[in-house]
Amino acid sequence: MKGLIVLNQREAHRGHVLEQVAQQALTLKEASMIMGISYRQAKRVHRRWLDEGLEGLSHKNRGRTVGHALADDLAAKILALHEDKYTNFNDTHFVEMLAELEGISVSREKVRQLLRGAGRRPKRKRRPRKHHSRRPRKAQAGIMMQWDGSPHRWFGPANHPCCLMSAIDDADSQLLGALFVPAESSVAYLRLLDMVVRRHGAPLAVYQDRHAALVRSDNHWSLEEQLQGKQYPTHVGRVLGDLSIKAISAHSPQAKGRVERGFGVMQDRLIAELELHGITDMDQANQWLEKYYIPRHNSRFGKKATEPGKAFAKISKRERYDKIAFAYEAVVGNDNCIRLGGLMIDVPPGGNHRSFAKAKVLVKQHLDGRWTVRKKDDLIATHPATPLTEPARTWKRREKGDSKRSRSLIQVYISSKPAPLT
Repeated sequence: MKGLIVLNQREAHRGHVLEQVAQQALTLKEASMIMGISYRQAKRVHRRWLDEGLEGLSHKNRGRTVGHALADDLAAKILALHEDKYTNFNDTHFVEMLAELEGISVSREKVRQLLRGAGRRPKRKRRPRKHHSRRPRKAQAGIMMQWDGSPHRWFGPANHPCCLMSAIDDADSQLLGALFVPAESSVAYLRLLDMVVRRHGAPLAVYQDRHAALVRSDNHWSLEEQLQGKQYPTHVGRVLGDLSIKAISAHSPQAKGRVERGFGVMQDRLIAELELHGITDMDQANQWLEKYYIPRHNSRFGKKATEPGKAFAKISKRERYDKIAFAYEAVVGNDNCIRLGGLMIDVPPGGNHRSFAKAKVLVKQHLDGRWTVRKKDDLIATHPATPLTEPARTWKRREKGDSKRSRSLIQVYISSKPAPLT
């Protein structure tokens, strides 16, 4: 007794057409046109139908194991690895880790079919993309950098959230620098800039959002600012100016979409890899980022710039140390002491025991925490390292009749007023 014959819709349609040929209602040539195959192929199909009946119309591979199918033990091993070690990895990332760490070379589509067949859902759903007009990339690496910070639970739900600072080149999407910090701040941006300049040099321009560390958001103008016709920059803004890096402010997240998409990729991949390697400490993670993750990320997601070469400006180690720092204008007191908030820096006498009282000086706190004091180009004092903190700010006294909202618009620097651009 023959088993059940399974035909799909197309094969059943061919059987119906060939019945019409057998009843001489159609010629075989007409039948070939209806079936959408050549006359030569129609003769072969007709012959199989005459010899084997409907069974001759079914696909010969139906019910057979595919020759290039995964072996059962290999499929079981892949499923076990996904459940034990790589649960938080997306399909493509999982395939890359299988090849790199487990020595298993298999296509993404086979892994996808295997996981879906086992009831493992994809890591995230694919939603239709909203329409946005893309801004053309810059032609050469180093012309423009995009940077931003992304607060997230990067070390898993059991650990406190922190912020990943990231800088991406607009021309080729290379990850220029990345580091974990407690929060997005002036200190964080200066550390990221120092990393980028150390690794690549200074870009010609930076595309950024309007974070308070980057752009002044108050409408307070001091007398000095009114006289010079512009507000003092933020500390980060001053450093960018000293390095001749043009700052361009974006007015929407979509405008700096390349760095935003980069964070999407890293929230998908980086969290899973940090968990895989058992990294839960920011210092350890920052070393791992620069040595291991950034090169791998760039080889996987980097593009080719339209024009060869790089436009980064090389900065010496000494110049980088001196310029990427917090800088304050100050006046030396009558007791040859500089006061910045709660910090006091004693200025030793100059040549011939000369006093520096009343002298205008530039005070800098460098990224290693140490302080230097210069009068024009002369170094006149130093101070041991203190912790790097956000610049002290206070509120301008509200005048009678001011609204409550105006208080948030007139936040100003007092003892830590940033120095003007040199």
